[in-house]
Amino acid sequence: MAKKRPQTKAKPQPIDGEIPVVGAREPCPCGSGRRYKACHGRAAAHAATELVHRPFEGLPGECDWVALRELVPAATAGLTLRDGLPEGVPSVTLATVLPMAWPALRRDDGSVLLGLQNDTASGDISRDLADTLLRALEAEPGTPVQARRAPADGPRLQDLLDPEGAFDPVVHSGFEFWVPDAENAAPEVTASLERANAAAIPTVKLTGVDAAYWCETPDKNHLRWVMPHPEEQLLDALARLHAAGRSSLGEGTRLVGSFRAHGLTVPVWDLPSGVAAEDVEKPAAEFAERLAAALAVREPLTADERRARGGLTNRQVTLS
Repeated sequence: MAKKRPQTKAKPQPIDGEIPVVGAREPCPCGSGRRYKACHGRAAAHAATELVHRPFEGLPGECDWVALRELVPAATAGLTLRDGLPEGVPSVTLATVLPMAWPALRRDDGSVLLGLQNDTASGDISRDLADTLLRALEAEPGTPVQARRAPADGPRLQDLLDPEGAFDPVVHSGFEFWVPDAENAAPEVTASLERANAAAIPTVKLTGVDAAYWCETPDKNHLRWVMPHPEEQLLDALARLHAAGRSSLGEGTRLVGSFRAHGLTVPVWDLPSGVAAEDVEKPAAEFAERLAAALAVREPLTADERRARGGLTNRQVTLS
């Protein structure tokens, strides 16, 4: 019997240019002969899920972006686009939350509201928000923008927003900014507004220091202060002040720990329930001066300072 001649498969020819997205089990369009999920799909999936630890780095007001994302219930901030506003779009405004958790809304007058506190489909909040913003700019007036997975190679907020533009959050007591005409709002929007207002924690942004937010809870009040300093350096400085008995914001207040959020550290103070936002303006400004001096110290921590640092680190919680 004659031997079978070995069969040779023609080597797939790779295609030039961008590789289109196909089903995970389909042959990869690059021509490798492998399934998409084991070829170019692997890189695309990794790019979509890789966590960006400081998604707001490079934006004006990075600390306030983190605060509005994680700490503040109701706030808005005007956004300045790098290339200016498109025709028919009078303004673009960032909002902590939108009705029915919409990612964005193109209002009847053409203005855009971009929601910040939404779940995102990838590990890069900045890229997801940029994709939502671009779609909102092109949406029909009077329509919300639905969530989707942003392209892995799409622009980020840092590409769309003016790096010199101001970022000045305005904290609201409720979510009335959702509905310019509350009397004619849709029933589902009205119901969503009532639920959101009932759950909102009273919050005030301090005016004398950057990115510090007072909030009121039933048992005690708090000050949560998003700081831009490198984490290890900041914890050392806080430990020096804590060990020296200089970390409080006045009588009855106490530095209790910190959050870690989007690559930044957020020290938290407990305040007596009678201490209002205006009561901590001066103590916060004075603390900022003490902190600046502590940040400049380069000597190793003493034994007491190391113990203080350990206590602060043990009470640190990661939000993102």
